[in-house]
Amino acid sequence: MPKEITGFLSWMEVARGASLNTLRAYRSDLLEFYDMMKHCGIDPLRPSYKVVEAFFTMLGHQGEPSTVQRKLASVRQFYRYLKKEGVVSSNPFYGIRGPKLPKKLPDFLTVDEVFALLETKDSDDNFIRLRDKAILELLYSSGLRVSEVASINLSSISFEKAEVRVIGKGRKERIVPVGRKAVEALKRYLKVRGAVCKDDRQKAMFLNVRGGRLTTRSIQRIVQNAGLIAGLYKHVHPHTLRHTFATHVLEGGADLRDIQELLGHSRLSTTQKYTHVTLQRLMEVYDRAHPRAKRLKKNR
Repeated sequence: MPKEITGFLSWMEVARGASLNTLRAYRSDLLEFYDMMKHCGIDPLRPSYKVVEAFFTMLGHQGEPSTVQRKLASVRQFYRYLKKEGVVSSNPFYGIRGPKLPKKLPDFLTVDEVFALLETKDSDDNFIRLRDKAILELLYSSGLRVSEVASINLSSISFEKAEVRVIGKGRKERIVPVGRKAVEALKRYLKVRGAVCKDDRQKAMFLNVRGGRLTTRSIQRIVQNAGLIAGLYKHVHPHTLRHTFATHVLEGGADLRDIQELLGHSRLSTTQKYTHVTLQRLMEVYDRAHPRAKRLKKNR
């Protein structure tokens, strides 16, 4: 791997607190960018309009605007780092805008769908079933990111205070409440955790069957499988439960600023997308329930 990319990834991890998933995405995007530059006979350390032109030509064949935006952001940040380090004199991607992304409202589950997802049969000794139930309850109860759940240690949970301490984006720590059902599920899981944990030094809360820390990919599969078992006609993933948590507490009367703190958003604008979700649901209820709305829809 080129030393410039290695240096950039180290800087992003140490100075910017980038998560492992973010670092993997940067690595993939930049290696692809370097391969493309090599194919075009362009030195990426001598940036010019040709670099930008070649890059957009490549991206133009990849379709999804979100993919183009992500790769553009990766390369722009990379050149920003190179300029800061004095490796290049300018950032050829400065001021370059990607394609406009369509507004996409967050996917979420209804209350009935959440109940269907969480109403699994409990078992006093089935390690996998109790672990998966605890993960699902915690995701919905506290609105955590999948990376945050994977990184939780035994010491992260306070059962006395019913709260969990997590390290979010940018290595920022926050404390989030844990609901009663999630607390109960976690306590049941901890009773069988010792069956697979043979190392007293293992700090991870959620383990695989070999006693190692559960990965984010494994948690994603657990949530997806739970959605299939529950018969939900939706693609359910950990972020679906995060969106569901935010939507439901907002509908329950929570203040937007409080939700921002609970989710660990650095900007309120990121949290405000949930107001559009609840407004859309209100309009759907209005269309179904209001006599005049029914008549208008009939005449459309």
